[in-house]
Amino acid sequence: MIIGIIIAVVVILLVVAIGMYNSFIKLRNSCEEAFSTMDVYMKKRFDLIPNLVETVKGYAAHEKETLQNVIAARNNLQNASTTEEKLAGENALQGTLKSLFAVAEAYPDLKANTNFLDLQDQLKMIEEDIANSRKYYNAVVKQFNTKCEMFPSNIIASIFHFEKQPMFEVETAEERKNVEVKF
Repeated sequence: MIIGIIIAVVVILLVVAIGMYNSFIKLRNSCEEAFSTMDVYMKKRFDLIPNLVETVKGYAAHEKETLQNVIAARNNLQNASTTEEKLAGENALQGTLKSLFAVAEAYPDLKANTNFLDLQDQLKMIEEDIANSRKYYNAVVKQFNTKCEMFPSNIIASIFHFEKQPMFEVETAEERKNVEVKF
């Protein structure tokens, strides 16, 4: 009788542990899928940037430094290999794009150019998609991180080396500010 109870307890604990492990796998895969979704939208924006820069360059040849900063931020993001590097590169690129649009505001002919307007609309749509994918990514990461920290699932997390994932956050106060446009 005692052996039966011990076996039943062990089986129940094993079933609970397997359930927790499988839920970690599911959440980890959701985190990866959410990041990949965000990455797809960032790639679309990444591909759009050279066209936008070339259009602005035709009107604002003397704004060379701003244009170089946008290209440099884009290249740094392209070379990022870890999730943390990609998130940091994404923040840097977003800041330089704000500067690019501030430059564009100073050129009335550019603002009326249909190519520029089309590119700007495409970028606006992609930015909205990126913002939504960031929200989804952070929501999934929050679920995963919470499970990693809560008892008793934190035991399973430590045994199988499930570690907290980075949230997507704006890194500096500078990036939170609106771009100031001066004429």
